[in-house]
Amino acid sequence: MTLGLGFDSHFIESWLRQSIDLGLVIALTFLVLLAVRDRRTLWMVRGLIVLVVAAAIGERLQFRLLSFVLDKLVVGAALAMSVVFQSEFRRFLEQLGRGNLMPSIRSTRRVSLDADRSIDQIVDAVKELSQQRTGALMILETNEMMDERDFAVPGVKLDAQLSKELIQTIFQNTTLLHDGAVFIRGDRVVSAGVILPLSERAASRQLGTRHRAAMGITERTNNCICIVVSEETGSISLAEAGILDRPLTSSKLKELLEIRFAPMSERRESVAPSLRSLGRSFSVRSIKLFRRLLGLPDNK
Repeated sequence: MTLGLGFDSHFIESWLRQSIDLGLVIALTFLVLLAVRDRRTLWMVRGLIVLVVAAAIGERLQFRLLSFVLDKLVVGAALAMSVVFQSEFRRFLEQLGRGNLMPSIRSTRRVSLDADRSIDQIVDAVKELSQQRTGALMILETNEMMDERDFAVPGVKLDAQLSKELIQTIFQNTTLLHDGAVFIRGDRVVSAGVILPLSERAASRQLGTRHRAAMGITERTNNCICIVVSEETGSISLAEAGILDRPLTSSKLKELLEIRFAPMSERRESVAPSLRSLGRSFSVRSIKLFRRLLGLPDNK
């Protein structure tokens, strides 16, 4: 009886320890995936987690050779990711130090632009700035409220109604705020003269400081996109997830903004038909290939 009780207590203690260990690993994995917002980095982190889990299973099953190979792959993958994604890891460590690993849970309000007015005001201002070859940089908040601590310098608070006249006035060379960026949230100009972190990725020599700043802030967070007007050429660029789409016409910029800030219901309606047609095309091709492999006559 004592042996049975001892065995039961030992089993329960071992089971509780393993459950707590597994729970802590799941919580840590959840926090890492929550902090990483760039899709490309997210998939690589998921791949690394799969390797770690596979290595743990191989070690538990005593597959020595497989466990040895997986351990080396985990170390190599971790080193490769630390080199390729230096800025993402730096941002993760900054959030860890601030205790700010779950911003999406605290701020769930979705920010969207008024497609009828705000986008027109922005595009009209960008078009005239491009024609005048006046440099400009605008940050447009997208899904969630941004943490302004991601900015190198928050800038000067304005909280003004968005208008093309205001944007054009801010970026005139005679104003004190023209060198920084304008931060736009919804239909409000939150601040101007914002200084952004520069991207450390290798870029073309044709790209100036504004382009590198747009790439830098969109690398750090996916809650925004940036519009850049080149002072030298007047070309228009759109930065998202650290990638520049350039050069753009004003009509193309308007089209991209309308797609980006369209309500989620409209996005689903526009995506669903294309997915259905893609599924039908894939099914038809699969059936034809299967019939050919079996030597059956092809028909409609």
